[in-house]
Amino acid sequence: MHISDILLSHNPAISFEFFPPKTQKASEELFESISALMPLKPAYVSVTYGAGGTTRERTHDLVVKLRRETDLTIVSHLTCVGSGREELHHILSKYQASGIHNIMALRGDPPKDQSVPDIPVDGFHYASDLVLFIKQQFPEMGVGVAGFPEGHPGTPNRLVEMDNLKRKVDAGADYICTQLFFDNRDFFDFCERCEVVGIKVPIIAGMMPITSRKGMARMSELALGARIPAKLLRAMDRAENDAYAEQVGIHWATEQVIDLIDHKVRGIHFYTLNRSKATLKIYESLGIRSSDSLQHARE
Repeated sequence: MHISDILLSHNPAISFEFFPPKTQKASEELFESISALMPLKPAYVSVTYGAGGTTRERTHDLVVKLRRETDLTIVSHLTCVGSGREELHHILSKYQASGIHNIMALRGDPPKDQSVPDIPVDGFHYASDLVLFIKQQFPEMGVGVAGFPEGHPGTPNRLVEMDNLKRKVDAGADYICTQLFFDNRDFFDFCERCEVVGIKVPIIAGMMPITSRKGMARMSELALGARIPAKLLRAMDRAENDAYAEQVGIHWATEQVIDLIDHKVRGIHFYTLNRSKATLKIYESLGIRSSDSLQHARE
């Protein structure tokens, strides 16, 4: 099922994101987390793609394993950095043959040892080009793209940023999933900016609960400078240790989720970092057992 169809049938659609494990131990821990999260009945799950395509095979193996061993709808990330048209066509053909029909199309980052992206002669410079390629070559594929509520880190001019996002949507993107954010006002403003430029596809809110002070700093790095509100910083400073800091982070994220649901957000996507505890705690705080329970409560 395409994510665009899922967004029509779920109110809101709750989803989780995982990344390919590097070791056997990490793989075991990941599937323990997946097993713990499955009773929540997510609308879909997504699997990330390493910088420069460095996890390409592991990403493919994980999405195929999930497709084969669960009844989940799977979204595989795909980046154009480091890959030419022929290679991308081969990757997409493998996904199609494996029953994967949803792609998150991204420009992607260069590997850590490179300062600038490696764009092959027959490659794409922008995610909008990748979206158009997928829609032309694999029209049955559903395609999502990224949005940045606090602004794209590589495009300081927010007017240009929105024009670029509109270009991805015009190329055929079916929905937008945002980078993480900690102030819902940034998300609501982003949604209004989308309306101004004529973007009408569904927008999914990306969420990542803070679980420690160190984790908060790391999240800011992962999100390329995510803005941590002063109120949240003060709350984290008051926490006596990481156990209390985790409670603060989960409470903050829960309040965000409640507010988003009250504002009829189309979907909420949890960046799980391959762990289940924080997401389970948020569900517990919401007083629901699964995404189905949340949907019934809204009806």
